[in-house]
Amino acid sequence: MDSPERISQSEKALQGLRALILAGEFAGTDRLPEVALSERLGISRTPLRQAMDRLVAEGLLEKIETGGCRVARFTTADIIDSIELRGVIEGTAARLAAERGADPALLADMVAVLDRLDIATWGDRVVDFDRYGLENGNFHDLLARMAGSPVIERELERVSRLPLASPSAFLLGQDILPDFQASLRRAQRQHRHIYDSILNREGSRAEALCREHARIARENLEYLTSGDPRLARRVPGLLLVAS
Repeated sequence: MDSPERISQSEKALQGLRALILAGEFAGTDRLPEVALSERLGISRTPLRQAMDRLVAEGLLEKIETGGCRVARFTTADIIDSIELRGVIEGTAARLAAERGADPALLADMVAVLDRLDIATWGDRVVDFDRYGLENGNFHDLLARMAGSPVIERELERVSRLPLASPSAFLLGQDILPDFQASLRRAQRQHRHIYDSILNREGSRAEALCREHARIARENLEYLTSGDPRLARRVPGLLLVAS
């Protein structure tokens, strides 16, 4: 069994390396410098290599035939496909939750999250972005669990690790995306409708709403990739998108 220190080092390596990659610290054609990275992250090479293997499996890195890894590159179409896929899987989770009947405890937790999201969204003249981001993540985590399917949970976690595919990927774009507060308020109304459709056992409606909900991220992506290239540095992961 791994010691707590070893687990901590592995997690530190994974989180640190992922953050550097999403910030665009490495050119896509370059082999990652393991020695320099070990020193920069304050870890040994063993947890670093474990983190690199994990990120290869997630799709952020790719193996080089001569050894080592480099950062994967994505097209805009790749990211759109990832967002669409998240919407499909979340839609499946919502439909199954509605058809099978969601755990009452999870439904109660979602009500509490939705209430806190309402406060973050409409409790003041402006959206509380930090609070919204936290509770938005909680909403989508609960949605993933409502179908009672470890397979769906695992696949949602996997696709959400891809650049810009997570439900909260664009929340740092609050001052560069047009009408961003209006966008978040529209998203919160959708959250409420998704919950209502699950509660009322309307599987098809729940599924369609989730797929539509994911389209907000697609709209944000299309705006950022067609606008000022300098904006790419302000949204983690956008520098990995080649075109």
